[in-house]
Amino acid sequence: MTGGRCAEISEAAGEPLGATATTARSWLLIESVGTWPRDVSDAPTLDEPDRAAVRAWLESTPTGRLLYIRRPGRRRGSRAVFVVRAAERQTEVRRLDAHASLAEVDLARDGEVVDAQLVLVCGHGSRDACCALRGTAVYGALESRLGEDELWLSSHQGGHRFAANVLLLPQGIQLGRVAPTRAGTLLDAALAGTIDLTHYRGRTAYTQREQAGERLVREANGILELADLRLIGDDGEFVRFVDVSGVEHRVVVDECDGPTLPASCGVPPAPQKVLTARAA
Repeated sequence: MTGGRCAEISEAAGEPLGATATTARSWLLIESVGTWPRDVSDAPTLDEPDRAAVRAWLESTPTGRLLYIRRPGRRRGSRAVFVVRAAERQTEVRRLDAHASLAEVDLARDGEVVDAQLVLVCGHGSRDACCALRGTAVYGALESRLGEDELWLSSHQGGHRFAANVLLLPQGIQLGRVAPTRAGTLLDAALAGTIDLTHYRGRTAYTQREQAGERLVREANGILELADLRLIGDDGEFVRFVDVSGVEHRVVVDECDGPTLPASCGVPPAPQKVLTARAA
């Protein structure tokens, strides 16, 4: 399949959204105004001492992920920095001193714990045009609904072809193919802890095998409240969950080739991995 942007091609091919969320249980969010480079993994817009601090945090946090964030129109000055724990059963948002150098703080411990829900819309145009076009539109649709410290554009979250991508932290809910006309309704539900499976890519606290199992259990049993399902574990044969009633669910997950299409704009089409799940 050729022609069009990657998000259009993926949606037209019916590529499943389930089990495509990025896996990360810790997030470092750094406000960076202006245009971001294509790859922010080494925090290239920071000075060397701050870059070294970010590298050290990433090396010591195997499930950690760095994102740049910004709000269009916000004046330059002190920057916002958040360190977020987004594990299934342990969540926390710490906000660092806006004037502190990252090299002078302990990213693993410092900062004020704040009662915050952060909504990040991927708008990383230098990485993929779909994120810029679709993400910016969704950000605009949400801008009047959320406060300055709640809604942010973010760098690449993973999965350009599922744009517009929206990530809620510290819950770790990742949504895809969000349209501006549906963004407010989806956001209200997600912030209240209710999942819309039509747009649900998965929970970032889970591996993609676990995400596939979670989706099957939720679909089969009508479990839409985030808190009503917990992961027991994955022993390589079964992925196991327990619901709010104490019932255990065992799932077998298989990997197969999905539709052949570009993973992002401008790259050749290739079979995309799809995870399918069935009750054990």
